[in-house]
Amino acid sequence: MAEKKNCAHCKTGRKKVRSDEEKKMLIGRLNRVIGQLNGLKKMVEEDAYCADILIQASACTAAVNSFSKVLISSHLKSCVQNDIKNGNEESLDEFLKIMSKLLK
Repeated sequence: MAEKKNCAHCKTGRKKVRSDEEKKMLIGRLNRVIGQLNGLKKMVEEDAYCADILIQASACTAAVNSFSKVLISSHLKSCVQNDIKNGNEESLDEFLKIMSKLLK
C-alpha cells in the first residue's frame, strides 16, 4: 500500500479559525476569481481577440490581488499580532518571506 503523503499545511498542523463572515467574504472573492478565469478560458476557446483576452487576464490578476490583500490584512491583525504578543517573532519573519514571494 502506498504511503499517504500530507500536504504542507497538514505537516505544520497550523490552522486559522475564521469567522463565518470572513469565510463568506474570502470565498466570495475566490468565486469571482473563478468566474473570471472561466471567462478567460472561454475567450481562448472561442478565439477572442488577443487584446480582449489580455484585458480579462488583467482583471483576473486584480481579483487575485484583492483576495490576497484581504487575507494579508487578516493574517497581520490576527495570527502575526497574536504571535508577537506571545513572544513568537518568528511569525513576523515568516510573513516577510511570504511578502517577498508575493512581490516578485
